[in-house]
Amino acid sequence: MKIGLQIPSFTWPGGPAQMGANLAQIAHVADDAGFYSLWLMDHFFQIRGVGPHENDMLEGYTALGYLAALTKRVKLGTLVTGVIYRYPGLLVKIATTLDVLSNGRTYLGIGAAWNEQEAKGLGVPFPPLGVRFELLEEALQIAKQMWSGNNGPYRGKHNQLAETLCSPLPLSRPHPPIMIGGGGEKKTLRMVAQYADACNIFGPPETVRDKFAILKQHCDALGRDYATIEKTTLGTVDLQPGKMSAKDVIAHCEALAAIGVQHAIFNMPNVHDIRPLEIFGREIIPVVAGI
Repeated sequence: MKIGLQIPSFTWPGGPAQMGANLAQIAHVADDAGFYSLWLMDHFFQIRGVGPHENDMLEGYTALGYLAALTKRVKLGTLVTGVIYRYPGLLVKIATTLDVLSNGRTYLGIGAAWNEQEAKGLGVPFPPLGVRFELLEEALQIAKQMWSGNNGPYRGKHNQLAETLCSPLPLSRPHPPIMIGGGGEKKTLRMVAQYADACNIFGPPETVRDKFAILKQHCDALGRDYATIEKTTLGTVDLQPGKMSAKDVIAHCEALAAIGVQHAIFNMPNVHDIRPLEIFGREIIPVVAGI
């Protein structure tokens, strides 16, 4: 099993003046500790469940560019970009730039978007959910076309591109893996089966297991090999005395692996303390690598 790190919060000691240095230290330690991937949220405001919306939030792709220059091995991506936040051709160009400058270490994480507050707050159109799913499907089609080297036009219901030029093409082959976030059973998982290289589902193991079963049904209906989709999850680990131990995390990873998870991504409320990352590097990652 591979282990990823998500950083969803930047409200750390020292405030904005120390934010760059703190983020750099986290990235260096994670890279050296053997984390397979490093993820940022793609939000403009902090989200519920993590903190008040006024809390610090960095723009995702700018911050990933910073991390690309600081790391050597770890894969980089947003978990995940709301499709409404950027025109799809521009999003593909941004992700391609990150892939080229990171020497082929990029995921394209994408989803239908849900945070109406931040969209309205910064003046980003927030259409109804059905339209957002249409926009998501068109964005996936545009990404596939741009990364294929086909420079022809794209004509969709919502997007019209006269020339889908992507130069340079990404270094990842055949292209950066596309990860679709979410577990919607009718539309999201169907799009995973049709377009994606990876899914990301959160929840207890039994929920994840059930979503995987539905994903397999979509794969069977579309003629897609279910085994070619990377199964990832997102969860929280709190490695502090009286809360969780390395053994607890390993046991959780074993439970996830038993239902087919290949890549477990975790966030940590005290990640800026660095010690949790060091525990992962010493005691967890070497063990779960063999699961």
